[in-house]
Amino acid sequence: MAKPAAPGLRVRKWDAGRWADSPDAVVTEEPLQLLLDGDPLSVVMRTPGQDIELALGLFFAEGIARSVADIASLRISAESGESDAHIAVDASIMESNQVDIHLAHAARRKPERSMLSSAACGVCGAVMIEDLRRDLSVLADGPSVDPRLLPALVERLRSGQGVFERTGGLHAAGLFTPSGEAVCMREDVGRHNAVDKVVGRLMLGGRLPARDSILVVSGRAGYEIVQKAITAGIPVVAAVGAPSSLAVSLSREFNQTLVGFLRGERFNVYAAPARLAA
Repeated sequence: MAKPAAPGLRVRKWDAGRWADSPDAVVTEEPLQLLLDGDPLSVVMRTPGQDIELALGLFFAEGIARSVADIASLRISAESGESDAHIAVDASIMESNQVDIHLAHAARRKPERSMLSSAACGVCGAVMIEDLRRDLSVLADGPSVDPRLLPALVERLRSGQGVFERTGGLHAAGLFTPSGEAVCMREDVGRHNAVDKVVGRLMLGGRLPARDSILVVSGRAGYEIVQKAITAGIPVVAAVGAPSSLAVSLSREFNQTLVGFLRGERFNVYAAPARLAA
C-alpha cells in the first residue's frame, strides 16, 4: 500500500503566549534508490508517488533513455501500487523505495557524474557546468503565448496542489498548452523532482519533445529546472520565484523564454521575450 504524501501527527503549538496540542500534517520525504540494469545508480530524496515517472524523467534528463522504446522493463515494489500501460512493469522488487530500469539496448550514455541527489538540488553531483550543457539544442521560435494567460496558470497550479494545501511543504510543476489547457501537474518535496515527474509522464505518453508547452513551477527557477526543461524541448518556463543568474544565462543561450516573480498580475521576463505576444 502506497504511503500517504502528507501523514498526520500531533504537535505542540505556541500561539499568543500559550501552548496547545494541535493536529498537523507534514510532507513525506524518503530516499528512492534507482538501479540501472540491476546495478545501484543513484539515491534521490523525494515524496513517494509517481516513482516511475520520476525515474524516467531523471533518466531522460541524464541522456540514459530518451523514449519508452529504450526501456526493456522496469521493476518496482508491489508496495508502491504503481503500473503503467505504456511500459512493462514488474512489481517484484521485495524492498520498497526502489526502481530498477533495464534498458532494451546499451545505454546511449552512461552517467558521467555522480547522480546522488537531495530534494533541494537536482545537479549537486555535477563536476562542472559544461557537463550540464551536454545534448542541449537551441529551441526553435514559437509558440506565441498571450502574457495575460500566465497569472491564471499559477492559480490553476495551486488549485491542483492537494498535499501542499495540507502541509505547506511541497513544490509543484505543471505543464500547459499555449492556450492554457493543463497537460500534467505533479507535486514533490523537490522542485526538480516535480519537473522530472512531469517529463517522465510525457515520456510514457510519447509526447517528447514538448515543443508547444509552458512549464510553470511553484518555486524559484534554478539552473537545474531550466536545463531539464530545455532537454525536454519546453520553450517557456514560468516561475513564481526568482531565477538564478545561471538559469538566465542558459535560457538566453538556448532561446528559452524565462519568466520569474510570477505573482498576481506581474512578472519579469529574463530571456526570449518574443514568444509573449503583446
